[in-house]
Amino acid sequence: MRRVEEFGELAEGSHREVATRLVASGWNVCGVGDWATVWRSPDGLRVARVCPFELVYEVFVGLCRSLAGSALLPTIEFDAPLSGGGRLTVMEFLRPAEVAEVEAVLKRWYAGESGDPVSAVRAEAERLDRVWADVIPYWGGVDLNPANVMLDLTGQIKFVDLFASAGHKMFAALVEDPAEFTARVPANRRQFMTEIGYATRVWTPAQITAYRQAASALP
Repeated sequence: MRRVEEFGELAEGSHREVATRLVASGWNVCGVGDWATVWRSPDGLRVARVCPFELVYEVFVGLCRSLAGSALLPTIEFDAPLSGGGRLTVMEFLRPAEVAEVEAVLKRWYAGESGDPVSAVRAEAERLDRVWADVIPYWGGVDLNPANVMLDLTGQIKFVDLFASAGHKMFAALVEDPAEFTARVPANRRQFMTEIGYATRVWTPAQITAYRQAASALP
């Protein structure tokens, strides 16, 4: 699975079908986040971020494309929605940064010095935050934390996953106010919403049951 066209074929299915095809092609899981599972290519050069349910990641992809050529953002090779409301994004492989490197770049982010490339990324992220905050349901805003500062294979610092969903509000609404939830998130965008990475890592059995029952009761 090397050509962009092949990823396009993958995007015609759900996250489950994508995972099956990645396994068959020799890709391996290298990370599980709150929303997605990340698969690394056999040659180690790329990763595929596969999410069952995704409302905000297209904005991060848009950030990377609007600042194409920035050394501080990953190269996105492919991005598309999946059947049922998920998303597939293929980008260059990144690895965790050292604590000192993370602290140094976070200091630059919050200092906001004019002419600093870090400030340019922050400014564009904040602009996109203003654009999408009232458009995307359960928008969580700019999300910069130490885990979102990584390194490419050359050692260059890169920012990833700079926008978040307000997951706690979203799942509270699912259970407590399903009418509001269904009005904000259409059925074709939430078929697999209870299969996100956070569910796998953190939810208790009682939460899994409650959220799945609530989701299955939606029109």
